[in-house]
Amino acid sequence: MRGLSLAAALFLLNASLTFQNIWPTPAVQWTGGLSIELAVCVLLLILWKLLVGPPSRGVLRMLATLWVVLVLGRYANVTAPALYGREISLYWDLQYVPDVAAMLAQAAAPWLVILVVLSGVLLLAALYWSMRWALGQLADAISHANTRAALAAIALIAVGLFAGQRLSARVPQRPTFAAPVSASLVEQARLSFDVATGTTSLPPSPSMASDLSRVKGADVVLLFLESYGRVTFDRPAFRTHLASSRAALDRAVQSTGRAAISAFVESPTFGGSSWLAHISLMSGVEVATPGTYARLMTEKRDTLATLFARHGYRTVAVMPGLWYPWPEGRFYGFDEIYGAERLAYRGPQFGWWGLSDQFALARLDEQALKQVDRAPVFVFFPTISTHTPFVPTPPYQPAWARMLTDQPYDAADVDRAFEQQPDWLDLGPSYLQAVSYSLTTIAGYLEQRPAHDLVLIVVGDHQPPALVAGEGQPWEVPVHIIASHARRAAMLERLQAAGFQPGVTPSGPALGKMSSLLSTLLEGF
Repeated sequence: MRGLSLAAALFLLNASLTFQNIWPTPAVQWTGGLSIELAVCVLLLILWKLLVGPPSRGVLRMLATLWVVLVLGRYANVTAPALYGREISLYWDLQYVPDVAAMLAQAAAPWLVILVVLSGVLLLAALYWSMRWALGQLADAISHANTRAALAAIALIAVGLFAGQRLSARVPQRPTFAAPVSASLVEQARLSFDVATGTTSLPPSPSMASDLSRVKGADVVLLFLESYGRVTFDRPAFRTHLASSRAALDRAVQSTGRAAISAFVESPTFGGSSWLAHISLMSGVEVATPGTYARLMTEKRDTLATLFARHGYRTVAVMPGLWYPWPEGRFYGFDEIYGAERLAYRGPQFGWWGLSDQFALARLDEQALKQVDRAPVFVFFPTISTHTPFVPTPPYQPAWARMLTDQPYDAADVDRAFEQQPDWLDLGPSYLQAVSYSLTTIAGYLEQRPAHDLVLIVVGDHQPPALVAGEGQPWEVPVHIIASHARRAAMLERLQAAGFQPGVTPSGPALGKMSSLLSTLLEGF
């Protein structure tokens, strides 16, 4: 009986640090891997027994708590790449857990939120007590000399194999060891230390010497389309679903005397962390990690906003998802920031942020772009309507002036929108609906302002999460530049010479990284 209990305890402790994700869901399964942390734990408990005596209850409670932390770290390590296509960063991502939780809570029914919270508490309690039981069984086992000797031998063999597999290709790669969770936590701690002490090294900024002569007098709008990735072109089902929306955008471009050119670039992030893409393009410095982002934000650098400001532009950030102070605005150098409060949306609330991209664009047009006798405007505009979980998608309102009223939509359209619920196991249809809405909104705005001297840059910030995009997708996003064919022909031709293609459908490899797109644009400008 004692042997069965020990075997169950060892299996539980090992599986708790070696499980793998069942893509593309939050579920996990054990696939036979071994934990080097368990082997080390066995050896440490044996040493403790020989040097100090049997581990006390307090020691076992502390060890069980630590083990729970390791289990949660393992879950984050294997689940984040499956759902978001990127590794988790505890330093940065933990700061946004409350916001993400609130966003998902608002998208779900109240009873489901309560059920999830209670389930989480019960799961943590069950996890702790199961780890405490397993460690207690292990501590009891090492009190017997023969069992202790056998466990020590097995643990030493495991440590030797683990080290040998990493030091020499000649050592068999079986059995397979899971990546140590402790190493990941140490790396996260190192990142936090580097950011706190300012020891991260950053590359220099690119040249900002462009005179902007080819866009002189035009309003320039840099619109980051949330989760707009290459998968919308590469996956046949996605491409087919969005064909009509893209055709409508193309018609709007041509009917208003404009031209569009397109390309792909490589985003520094995947499935989230949009701010990494924003700062990479705005600064020309490749920012692929939270540590680099945090370090760069402490420096005084030229950005696309400060460059346009030097050439007489009024620089505006339109942040429809911003409800709190935004210190990044000081780094970028914007003259004005239109947060959600200033945008003053009065209609029905859609999703976490309440307002829609169409409303934000209509408000921007009213407050900054329709004014006469003014300086040209540079606008930085990260959208929100295509953010996970993508629904409820706002209705598109053809009467743009109505967007600024207290009743921007018909009641029936609002009811249909609110009937949408996210299908967490298949967000693809919701994603496509949201992207189609955004493309329709852009086309509608172009048609509303046919004579507007506008240079519109539409760039995806990153691919959608892996549970939508799929596993192993490239980190590439589309870029569309739309401008008057007559007034901005020189700019369009220069950018085509740099690799952009006519139309709203890019193809071929990416031009380069998101950060290098800044130099390409400035050369074209």
